[in-house]
Amino acid sequence: MGRLVHFEVHVDDMERAKKFYGEVFGWSFQDWSEYAGMPYYGAVTGNEEEPGINGALMQRQGPPPGANQALNGYACTMGVEDYDAAEARILENGGTVALPKYALPGMAWQGYYKDTEGNIFGIHQPDANAK
Repeated sequence: MGRLVHFEVHVDDMERAKKFYGEVFGWSFQDWSEYAGMPYYGAVTGNEEEPGINGALMQRQGPPPGANQALNGYACTMGVEDYDAAEARILENGGTVALPKYALPGMAWQGYYKDTEGNIFGIHQPDANAK
């Protein structure tokens, strides 16, 4: 037990966050606000037959992360097929670079970004030729 089964991204502007994650990663959303008692949208992140989990966007209950503040929580990393195309979508949709693309030699390309709400997340493209 203890396997990660759900995640929550805390957001200030729900519509802006839904647009960002929908445009960048193709996520779809279901309104679960009635159950949560606050703005809360379930996030469907992919096909149920593929590895991965679904999560949610929830209304932030405090101040957003400050600039240059150390990560205080978990950083979720999304698998992508084309790192450079994913990065372009992130930047086109208002995200910013937190830690530029780097090689995990012989394994993958990795990098970290801030979403439109100031949250840090990663992207990961498997590539045995990364160096």
